[in-house]
Amino acid sequence: MRKLVTSVLDALGVGTIYTAADGEQGFTQFCQHNPDIVITDWHMQPTSGLELVQKIRRNPKSPNRMVPIIMMTGYSALPRVETARDVGATEFLVKPFSAQDMARRIAYVISAPRDFIETNEYFGPDRRRRISGDFKGTTKRAADKDAGRTESASP
Repeated sequence: MRKLVTSVLDALGVGTIYTAADGEQGFTQFCQHNPDIVITDWHMQPTSGLELVQKIRRNPKSPNRMVPIIMMTGYSALPRVETARDVGATEFLVKPFSAQDMARRIAYVISAPRDFIETNEYFGPDRRRRISGDFKGTTKRAADKDAGRTESASP
């Protein structure tokens, strides 16, 4: 899979490509070269892609905690997508994929960067993607509504 991804990236005209056999080697490469984008597979041994994402987002040695990360996996079930999102992956790419699929993901993380959120439990891209047309105001949480707060949109 690593050779296939490297070939696709090369065909897309990506400059320097660094590869690693697992998440630990990936983090070492990441710290040494500080790439513009990270593409990782979910399943790697002994250190998984999920662990790599967590290290990039949380480790103080990380040179760029906000780097776009594309997570690849052969499983497209919603719990997998949510898990990748919840550890801080920027995008999700399901295998098998085409070169066009990968190009779209790369173009998206470059052209539409997401804000980053930091809480005690999470650091990564804002997980909210849907824009609801029925919301008017500055607060959106259920607790805000339950507390009787109402916000009106500015004219």
